Amino acid sequence: MTIIALLLDSLVIIALFMSAFLWLLASRNRLRRLSRFEELDSADINRIVTSMNRVQILNARAAMATALSALFAALRVILDIIAIAI
Repeated sequence: MTIIALLLDSLVIIALFMSAFLWLLASRNRLRRLSRFEELDSADINRIVTSMNRVQILNARAAMATALSALFAALRVILDIIAIAI
């Protein structure tokens, strides 16, 4: 039981670090600001859409890592409850 508990604890920690790293990657990208006097061309729109898509992908991966860490933590709590009941 202790090996499984240590494995679940390790998986929780790894998933939390992975989630934090992905949120950091998603939040560090900044777009060049456009003046209201500038005319938007296709390159500007392409840059904006590409950046939004990349951030959305990183946010989805970070949310998945967060959900995975919550699942591992829930399994760890369930394991403790089973160990107490036995």
